[in-house]
Amino acid sequence: MRAVAVVAVLLTLSAAAPLRRARERVGYPADARLLIIHADDFGMSHAVNRAIIEALEHGWVTSASILVPCPWFPEAASWAGAHQDADLGIHLAVNSEWTTFKWGPVAGRSAVPSLVGADGYMPIDEDAAVAHASPKDVERELHAQVDFAKAAGIRLTHLDSHMGTLFHTPAFFDVYRSVGRAYDLPVLLERLGARGGAESQWGTHDEQDALIDRLFEIDPGVPPDQWEAAYEKMLSGLPPGSYQLIVHLGYDTDEMQGATADHPNWGSAWRQHDFDMVKSARFQQFLRDQHFTLTTWQKLGQLRK
Repeated sequence: MRAVAVVAVLLTLSAAAPLRRARERVGYPADARLLIIHADDFGMSHAVNRAIIEALEHGWVTSASILVPCPWFPEAASWAGAHQDADLGIHLAVNSEWTTFKWGPVAGRSAVPSLVGADGYMPIDEDAAVAHASPKDVERELHAQVDFAKAAGIRLTHLDSHMGTLFHTPAFFDVYRSVGRAYDLPVLLERLGARGGAESQWGTHDEQDALIDRLFEIDPGVPPDQWEAAYEKMLSGLPPGSYQLIVHLGYDTDEMQGATADHPNWGSAWRQHDFDMVKSARFQQFLRDQHFTLTTWQKLGQLRK
């Protein structure tokens, strides 16, 4: 068993070597700890947009991804059009997870019928999408979302998956990667984790595709007074590599409280906690003390060339 473990470690180190060399070629030292601080759900609501725009403009986050089907997409698109240097991707969505705040497919209900539930909106969660959505309809909808964003003048740097639904089956995962290839955009994959990596049943170890070693985000159940400590614990002591920290930002307003009333996880108060954390002096000092090099998807995308 010990010999098997040693072989596994050697294989992991060998697989990581090309990516380390690629990082050096684009100007990062071999021992760098690269970190993307990434805000999900841009376009979901005005309260989310306000927080993400403020965080991008102040450098509290380095990247964000847009929920194209959501009602406040036009506001996100307007800001993106005026900030062509912003690092923005598409948060590819086949779910509409809130109870009273909903959205339907960009392609149109009749074009992707398996992506429309009995209520006329996208499936409420990952299980419902997996149970009913056909890969063909998923592919059609994902193309519609990217095309709509590009037509709105957004300069895209990457693609990722809302709620991780596109990692739930081999067929969805294949569609996800094919859409990235169709637009020549990197897709979010983690080389070592569950989202397409070593901990996935159908992952990839392709160094050209998996630009992130591992993803991190806070779990449900953390008390507000331990929020910053939880983030510090997950990020402390990481070895050299490329990492992404996912945050969900927003202002705890009537709008957000109404949209997420029966969803405390990732809800209105949660997003305020994340927003307060990323802009706090304590967190900014923690990043400096840990010697993280903040980066973007645009910069990591150079590793694919």
